[in-house]
Amino acid sequence: MKSVEEIQSAIQAAVPGAQVEIVPNGSPSGQHSLLLDAQHAVAVAKFLRDDGELELDYLSNATGVDWLDKEITEKVKVTRTITKTVDGVEQPVEETVEETRKHVQPGYLEAVYHLYSMAKKHGPVVLRMRTGNRTDQVELPSLTPIWRSAELQEREIFDLFGIIFTGHPDLRRILMWDGFKDHPMRRDYVEPDDFEYEPTAHDEVLARAQAHRAAQQGSAGAGAQTTAGAER
Repeated sequence: MKSVEEIQSAIQAAVPGAQVEIVPNGSPSGQHSLLLDAQHAVAVAKFLRDDGELELDYLSNATGVDWLDKEITEKVKVTRTITKTVDGVEQPVEETVEETRKHVQPGYLEAVYHLYSMAKKHGPVVLRMRTGNRTDQVELPSLTPIWRSAELQEREIFDLFGIIFTGHPDLRRILMWDGFKDHPMRRDYVEPDDFEYEPTAHDEVLARAQAHRAAQQGSAGAGAQTTAGAER
């Protein structure tokens, strides 16, 4: 099979304007991946499936990843002009100092696809797509029109991570119910404590549910006392 660099070059030659970045993997497996821009992702996927040398006809796995905002600290050298007194005379002098700067790298959601060729008996080739952020720019193109096996897996990513796959034929929750709020695999997800199902054997969850019910009952009792006072 072609190397990841050769696949990158083949994509760029076949799909004009496609932005393809190699994401290195420093683990012993060295399973590097290709980051695609959303605008050309479907065209790239079609090329990878139909190319005579690659013939990546099987999507084995698709999953989501949640990357939170990250604070990055870096040291930079800055040249500045200061005034120094030399022999009783003030003179401008340039000096280079090292400053520590911090900035926040916005988080994003990521969809990762593992491709194989059943015809050529090679793979995997790993593709990635990233959203603009984690809030209001969470759309990515669906690859279901290229690999039908993406249909249920993209639904799962939508359900658990919140990526909206445009062009998906049936994008709806698959594990959680329709009225469920939020996405349980987000790294900042907060579990509810108002469980409506049977008591659980997990002590911590049960204690949280009992505390929630006690707080509700206390709130209801305080409301009844306020109403009774007003009637008097």
